[in-house]
Formats: sequence, C-alpha cells, structure tokens
Amino acid sequence: MTRLHHHWDKPVWVLAALLAALSTLGPFAIDTYLPAFDAITQSLDATPVQMQQTLSGYLLGFSIMMLFHGALSDSFGRRSVTLVGLAIFALASVMCATATHVGTLILGRVLQGMSCGAGIVVGRAVVRDVFDAADAQRLMSQITLFFGVAPAIAPVIGGWLSTLAGWRAVFWFLALVPTLLFILAWSALPETLPPEKRQPFSLRSLARGYWSIGTDRRFLLLAIASGVPFNAMFVFILAAPAMLGHHLGMPPTQFFWLFCSGIGGIMGGAWVSGRLAGRMARERQVRLGFIALLSVATLNVLWHSFMAPTPVSAILPVGLTAFGWSMLTPVVTLMVMDRFPERLGMAASVQGSIASFTNAVVAGVIVPIAMSSVRNLAIASLCMGVIGWAAWKTFRVWQRREARAGN
Repeated sequence: MTRLHHHWDKPVWVLAALLAALSTLGPFAIDTYLPAFDAITQSLDATPVQMQQTLSGYLLGFSIMMLFHGALSDSFGRRSVTLVGLAIFALASVMCATATHVGTLILGRVLQGMSCGAGIVVGRAVVRDVFDAADAQRLMSQITLFFGVAPAIAPVIGGWLSTLAGWRAVFWFLALVPTLLFILAWSALPETLPPEKRQPFSLRSLARGYWSIGTDRRFLLLAIASGVPFNAMFVFILAAPAMLGHHLGMPPTQFFWLFCSGIGGIMGGAWVSGRLAGRMARERQVRLGFIALLSVATLNVLWHSFMAPTPVSAILPVGLTAFGWSMLTPVVTLMVMDRFPERLGMAASVQGSIASFTNAVVAGVIVPIAMSSVRNLAIASLCMGVIGWAAWKTFRVWQRREARAGN
C-alpha cells in the first residue's frame, strides 16, 4: 500500500490492528454477556422481555449516537472523539457491573451503545483520511480480519466468566477492555484530520451536512445494501440463547461454535475482498457477495422447512452467510463514503446509524418473533439479504441510467 498521510509512518498492518481493536467494543458488548442471560435474569428477577431490552436498548443507543460520532470527529478531530467514547464506555460498564435492578442495567447498556460507536465510525473515517481507492479497500479488509478474532473469543470469555465468577464479572471485563484500549489509543492513535480540513461546529453547518447526506438517494441505497444484509447473520447471533440453548439443547459454554462460524465467515470474506481489491470491478465483487449470501440463505430455509435442526445444519449456514456479507461490505462501505469525501466522518456516522438502527429493529422486533424455530430464523435471515440485494439493484439501475444520460 502507498502511504498518503504524513502522520502515519508505521507498517499498515499496525494501523489495521489498532482500528480493529477500537471496533471490538461493539461485538464484545453484545457477544460477551449473551451466555450470562439466564444468570442475569435470575439475579435481577428480570423478565425475558426486559432482558431483550438490555440488548435492543444497547443497539438503539448505538444507532442514535452513531449519527453524531462522525460529525463530531469532522469538527474536533478523530483522536479526541475516540478517547472520550472509550472513557464513557468504561464508566457505563461499571454501572452495569454494579446494577441491582434491571432498569439500571438497561440504562448502562444504552450508555454503552451510545459510546462504543466512536471507534467504529472514526476508524472508517481514518481509513479514508489515510488511503485512497484500492488501498483503502485492502485496509478495510485487513481491519475486518483482525476484528474477526474478538467476537470469536468474546462468548467463550463470557461463558467462562459467568460460570466461574458470576455475571457481574462479565461487565467488569467490559470495563477493563476500554480502559486498555484508551491507553493504547492515547499512545498510538494519530490525528489524521488536519485543522484546515475540519468542518465548523455549528447548527447550520451540521444541518446542511445531514440534509445533504440524508436526501441523497444513492447514499441511502448503498447504506441499506451494506447494513441490512449483516442481519442475515446477526439474527442467529441475537437469538443464540434460544436457538442453541432451547432448540438444540447446547450449554452456554458451547455457544462459541456459533460465533466461530460467523466470525470465520467474516474473516474469509474479508480476505477474499482484500485479494480482489484492484483486480476485479467493484460492482462484480458486490454481485458475487450477494449471490453467495442469498444462495446460502435460500438453502437454509428449504433445509429447515423439511428437516429437523441439528448443530451442524443450524450453525454452518451462519458462517457461509457471513462470508457473502463480508465479501461485499468493504466495497459498498467505501462507495458510501465516497459520496461525500468532504464529510467522511458524517457520512460514516449516517451509514453506521442506518445499519445499527436496523440491528435494533431486528433485535427488538424480528428476533422475538422469529426465534420460535430455526426455520423462522432462516426465513428472517433470507429477508434481510433480499432487502439489501433490492437496494443494491435499485442503485445499479439508477447508476446505469445516469451513465447513459451522460453519454
């Protein structure tokens, strides 16, 4: 890769590892505490609906605040926004660890969601600050590869912590992780947005930027095409306690098989995406990713419509679906941000907010309905893929019309 920014003179993989580490708070905040669901329910005398709210509340807070992380970084710089987000997440985790009522836990989860998006959003903007074109796609793929390790080990850590030390130990662990990341970011994260490129922090400037992005139909279609298909895999992760525990009779310490399958697929798709960067047209790569995702999702529905679920039949499609999504998403993410190169942070924020809002709806509405059977979860997964594919096809139709009109 060619270095394009004078603030970064270390090997590229170091930057990829650092940005991936900052992005681990999201999956850690979700995956680590899922094996402790039953223990938390009994300890706080919570209902299943309230426990689901600890997840949907986190995702809702994540989606709302995602709108502002990038805009703040466009005005105040990437580094400061990241550090503040890490500090707030650590404090919110302490609140969860010391909660004596489920309402306090839900509030702490909302604060976790509102703060953890800083690393994800700002990381995408940093990639675009530093690199261009195919190099940016390769770096995004490397970030996804590093990022894939965290969700694979998170449920294992959560399962053992909750078993050996109780569910509160899970949240103390979630307080330790951002503390260490804060120290790492303080010492190694560069400021990649120079003052002369920053946007004024004023209501008029922000409103103008959000209006410009929010009314760009092509931007919205690309954001849907990259964000919604993630839920083709995510529905199974969110429903892990019901699918693995209830339908398949697996203990919490075995939940890691599901997460390993999903993360293995993400890492495999990211590796392929990185290898194809600059060698294959972006549109073709996205098409192949959707073909892989939709083919697996369709076969998953057909199989579980006629066959009883087994650990292999329920878990393997998760990894294959994740492969298709991970193959297409680095390309589409960069296409989204390229719509507004002067407001990379804000563009990343809006894209992330759309994706996380979809995740919150899936967690709070779709999963509670679909988790009654593995077949219903497979149907929900297929629907998420179809929505993303329809958005991509619509974008391509408009793109071709625009090209013909230009000629």
